[in-house]
Amino acid sequence: MPDDELFDDLPDQTGPRAFDPGRPRLREPVRDQIELRAIDLDRLIGADHQARVIWDYVQRLDLGSLEQTVGAREHTPGQAPASPRLLLALWLYATSEGVGSARALARLCESHDAYRWLCGGVSVNYHGLADFRTVDSDLIDRLLTENVATLSTAGVINLDEVVQDGVRVRASAGSASFRRSKTLHKELKKAQRRVTQLRQEVNDDPDASNRRIRASDERAARERKARVSAALAKLAEIETERKRRAKTNKKQVAKQKEPRASTTDPQARIMKMADGGYRPAYNCQLATVAKGQIVVGVEATAVGSDRGLMPPMLKQIERRHGRRPRRYLVDGGFNKNDDTEWASGIGVNVYGPPIRSKHNTDPYAARCDDGPGVAAWRRRMKSSHGKAVYKRRSMGECINARFRQWSLRQFLVRGRLKIQAVLNMLALANNILQGRRLISLAAA
Repeated sequence: MPDDELFDDLPDQTGPRAFDPGRPRLREPVRDQIELRAIDLDRLIGADHQARVIWDYVQRLDLGSLEQTVGAREHTPGQAPASPRLLLALWLYATSEGVGSARALARLCESHDAYRWLCGGVSVNYHGLADFRTVDSDLIDRLLTENVATLSTAGVINLDEVVQDGVRVRASAGSASFRRSKTLHKELKKAQRRVTQLRQEVNDDPDASNRRIRASDERAARERKARVSAALAKLAEIETERKRRAKTNKKQVAKQKEPRASTTDPQARIMKMADGGYRPAYNCQLATVAKGQIVVGVEATAVGSDRGLMPPMLKQIERRHGRRPRRYLVDGGFNKNDDTEWASGIGVNVYGPPIRSKHNTDPYAARCDDGPGVAAWRRRMKSSHGKAVYKRRSMGECINARFRQWSLRQFLVRGRLKIQAVLNMLALANNILQGRRLISLAAA
């Protein structure tokens, strides 16, 4: 057979085909399937996580005073509340992470591994978290004192040298909430009329649901009346203070405007802030051991100036720790000759720069009205040793910076007592973490 007829039945050959990879393979979410997951809570965080440090501290505390107030008992009915030990640990860790809102903390307990580890399967709600922060105002204060005493006994801090500094923090009150005396009296009368009206409506209305709503409105009106009354009381204090200062500085007092007080946070005052603006704020005083960055005293005040705030803090340190520091480092804002003389009389050497006169005189030169304590202070600050000691005051600024990082820019609570509770929580959280670091360094 001829070669050209051998393969006549074969199909005609075409060129090579292009490769078709097909549709892309993707992992799409499938949300309608049911999964059972095994989670090891203890492995959600590392062995050296800060949450474990705080939990180790909280476990060693005696919180019997809080546990005695729990109504649910072993052989009685009722919903068991979350442990006070757990709530304290949650707030301490949240504070170190810059979380100051009870609602935000409650959400984190459901979604964040560190908070879920702390909860250990216990559910919490923001009402319980918010109430716990102020349920026992003396508890955190006592724990702060005991913590400093433990660190001092361990020899990792030295209370001979203490730094005091003030930081102004925005209050939870708007500038528009400040009213003068005449307006506050009008607001008080309106609030009183509203309380009387709602009380009468609650008594006359037979509908239970509407009665509950009006009872809630009446409670809000009573709280409004209480805040306005507190604002009037604060205004009376300001007027008394102005009359006292007018005896020595009449011209300066005469230039000031009529005083005002806030109807939302009566204890807050308008202060000059670090950026030069004026806003409602609190002046938060912090006393620290500069070398270890351990807080040994905190105080929330409504005084815009630091002058005159050194003696109260020294008294607080003595009350807490049973002793006074030998060297007390402050900035120029605390400069007051009477305070320096008083501190010298109780054995405390103040290190702070003298105020320079507008006449360009030597601030270290002795004055005719200087007492022995003030004269010694001037000599001390003129010496190279005194200046070297004062340089260590800058370490106290680290606490301010850390608290700013922990969102201490504006308070979310109102009233000096609640502000004090927040400051105590900040100080205790700082001391727990810093104390652990200092003890580790000392053991190394």
